[in-house]
Amino acid sequence: MWKKIKRLIYVIVIANILFIFWGKFFNPPFTITQIGGLFEYGKLDRDYISAEEMGANVKKAVIASEDQAFYAHSGFDYKAIEKAMAHNEKGNKLRGGSTISQQTAKNIFLWQGRSWLRKGLEAVYTFIIELVWGKDVILERYLNSIEMGRGVFGVEAASQYYFNKNSKSLTKSEAAWIATILPNPKKYDPHNPTAYLRKKHSWIMRQMNNVSLK
Repeated sequence: MWKKIKRLIYVIVIANILFIFWGKFFNPPFTITQIGGLFEYGKLDRDYISAEEMGANVKKAVIASEDQAFYAHSGFDYKAIEKAMAHNEKGNKLRGGSTISQQTAKNIFLWQGRSWLRKGLEAVYTFIIELVWGKDVILERYLNSIEMGRGVFGVEAASQYYFNKNSKSLTKSEAAWIATILPNPKKYDPHNPTAYLRKKHSWIMRQMNNVSLK
């Protein structure tokens, strides 16, 4: 029995290692979140594209919104984590401190949720992809796989869905509108923005001026 368990563990570890190295060169065929969206909304709207095809505006908008220290940290933004913990201790609405690297690890390899097991695995995968993939690949995988609407995944599909154009053609304002719906794309819609979303859009527009794509 123990030999079978050990053999299974070895198979899982080797499969994960191969998948990680494979992911450096290719986008994932699917993710658990994408499968969930397919079952929930009856569609899987996505279009994987290269980083060059995405254009600068949408990259800057998402980095400005989600992780302005993306190119400076090694996968974990400890200042952001401390701020999130201090905010949550006050009993306010829960705020996350996850980086783009952490979100990529979760989206590609894991599932949604707040369990300690998932967070622990997320930390391991984050550390590895920072070493193996590097920042540019991580950003490309993130922008291709992230949920950006009901059954809509990735910036190219989101650009077509919300503005009927490819992501490289997005104006600064349009790219900022797409970024405003993160991290809750099922709740918010750029076509029907709330007062909060309008305020966030203005903030992202200002922050984009400080984002440098290295």
